Amino acid sequence: MIRPRKMKQVELTVLDRDVDQVIEFLGRTAVMHLSEDRPQESGNRAEAAIHSLDEASRKHILDTLEKLKTAAAGIGVELPGEPEESSRLPGPEEEELTDKMTGGIALLIEREKGLIQEKEKVEETLNEAKAFANLNAPFSDLDQLSYLTLRIGRLDPGRQEDLRNTLADRAVIIPLGSGASGDRVLAAASRKGRFALDSELKRQSFIPIAVPEGYKGIPGELLSGLEDRMKRVEGELGTITTDKARLRAEYGPRLRALTGSYLMAAIVEQLKVNLVATKSVYVLTGWVPADMVGFLVSELEERTGGRIAVRTFNPEELIKVKEGREKVPVSLEHGAFVKGFEGIVFSYGAPLYDTIDPTPFVALFFTILFGIMFGDVGQGFVLLLAGLLTGKRGPRVLASFRHYSVPLVAVGVSSMVMGLLNGAVFTNENLLIGPTRAISGLLTGHPVDRVLTLMPLTEKGGSVIKLFYFFGFTIAVGVLLNSIGLLVNIVNQCSLKSYERAFFSKTGLAGLVLFWYAISIAIRYLLGDYFRWFDLPCLFVPALCIFFGPLLWRLIIRERPYLEHGILVFIMEGFVEVLETASTYVSNTVSFLRVGAFALSHAVLSFIIFKLSEMVLDFAGGPAGSVFSFLIMIFGNTVIIILEGMIVAIQVVRLQYYEFFSKFFTETGVEFTPFRFRKAKMPEPVHRPDKANTLN
Repeated sequence: MIRPRKMKQVELTVLDRDVDQVIEFLGRTAVMHLSEDRPQESGNRAEAAIHSLDEASRKHILDTLEKLKTAAAGIGVELPGEPEESSRLPGPEEEELTDKMTGGIALLIEREKGLIQEKEKVEETLNEAKAFANLNAPFSDLDQLSYLTLRIGRLDPGRQEDLRNTLADRAVIIPLGSGASGDRVLAAASRKGRFALDSELKRQSFIPIAVPEGYKGIPGELLSGLEDRMKRVEGELGTITTDKARLRAEYGPRLRALTGSYLMAAIVEQLKVNLVATKSVYVLTGWVPADMVGFLVSELEERTGGRIAVRTFNPEELIKVKEGREKVPVSLEHGAFVKGFEGIVFSYGAPLYDTIDPTPFVALFFTILFGIMFGDVGQGFVLLLAGLLTGKRGPRVLASFRHYSVPLVAVGVSSMVMGLLNGAVFTNENLLIGPTRAISGLLTGHPVDRVLTLMPLTEKGGSVIKLFYFFGFTIAVGVLLNSIGLLVNIVNQCSLKSYERAFFSKTGLAGLVLFWYAISIAIRYLLGDYFRWFDLPCLFVPALCIFFGPLLWRLIIRERPYLEHGILVFIMEGFVEVLETASTYVSNTVSFLRVGAFALSHAVLSFIIFKLSEMVLDFAGGPAGSVFSFLIMIFGNTVIIILEGMIVAIQVVRLQYYEFFSKFFTETGVEFTPFRFRKAKMPEPVHRPDKANTLN
């Protein structure tokens, strides 16, 4: 299509009971570009109730997402960052399943944290105890000199677990054997934990046991008890690792599915926050392609059981569109080839609604210009192969480059065509001589080595003449592209009812006539003709239209004052406008000489690589020479494909932007970005205003 799709503004009035499923449908189908207009806020008790419910629901969803995130991180599950294709809004079953899984994982993680802390404490205590195990000093002295605080005594077995839980990581409690009643324990803590240890032991009715006088070193029961404790803790940690692996396999898919559901719910709640609403009704307003309105209405009526009111408006019916307060979003509809170049257009700006879509021209001229500057059959085949590999059927690892697939295929084919004309295959200019001579002899009766010769230049001048023809061809391409840009602008300005720009501006009809007539003079001169007397008025008339354009238009529409800013400003602006028009068209046309220059530089670089590999082969000879020659060819072609390929692409984009888009892209539109769940940004917790949007 040469113009964007027709759009309609659709206003949906939905009951509170149906709004979630309506938003879910819109998010899945990606058919409505939501309006950014927000009504004035006003408040009452009903609005405050709406606000309170929305905020509570939103907070619950975000809290649930945080629980899912924590649980997934605990067992090593990677969660999606956006709703999945199969995601649905959560209900009571999802709530129950979320609580069950996150609760179980939380207990497991808490237990793991406790065991890790206990292991660190036991390990620290064991290391200190071993350091003093063979010290020949009384145990009573060790209690004063070491970093440990040791207490040996009796404690009711029923209270030992309570003591262990109370002290947690501040001390280690080691049973010292059953004895008479199984109540002997040894408590070990660091110096800084001594007070807490003694206080808790006293509270638990701990009875100290006197260590035999002269007993030296660390009691053996302490070391063996610590080592047993360490083994037990490590065993429990190993069990937890196994449990986490089991839960990861069992809960992983469910956690991802639940996260997708709650991400969807979060996006829905974020949207509802900004909608016009009463206590029982929501209103959604947005732009929908005209050919999709029937589908949208029928689907929503079916999903809501008819409980929905729909109003549609054409853009010209809306005052805010007429006044320029809102731009109609632009949706382009293309085939696979042209669609691949939409990114170049939208990176510059979206075209205005109801104007000519430049994407088909961009696709065509990008492909042609790239091929002219990068002509080589082998290198073009590499680009073609790269385009196929990044396509839909290519490896998944290259999926992120998929939007480059069509342009790569297109420029690869065009480079191969240009390569056939200049006879280059991976910089080798000899491989295609035979086929070229056979085909050219069959078609013309005069066999030639190659159709187009850029390098080397011959003394006889044959190649020089062809080179001048080639540069003339690139200028002709520039004239064609500039002319299309001017025609696009004239049609666009007429569509926008901006007739002054359409007829009297430098990019309007006056500028087009001036440009075309100047080109015709140049062509006549090259063909041996000369400047005629009628050329002067033919150039002078469109220049006067540009000079007096504002005045002529004010006279036509009878708008006063005729000279808005005075005669001096009018003369100065007119003179500058004519001068800028002439300089712009000269520079825009001559700029296309860069196409021939880069084609020549590509040929020179290819010639250097080819000759260098030949020189190495002749100099070294034998297998070694062949290997080094092959390596030079590989390295040289790689540099050309990557480095020069990027440079050529940049130059083509530059020509599109400055020589083509500048003619008509004086104002950019709004790209059609329908509301959708996938690729939607996860909303951050925010505070709504105290007053909600309401329907008046």
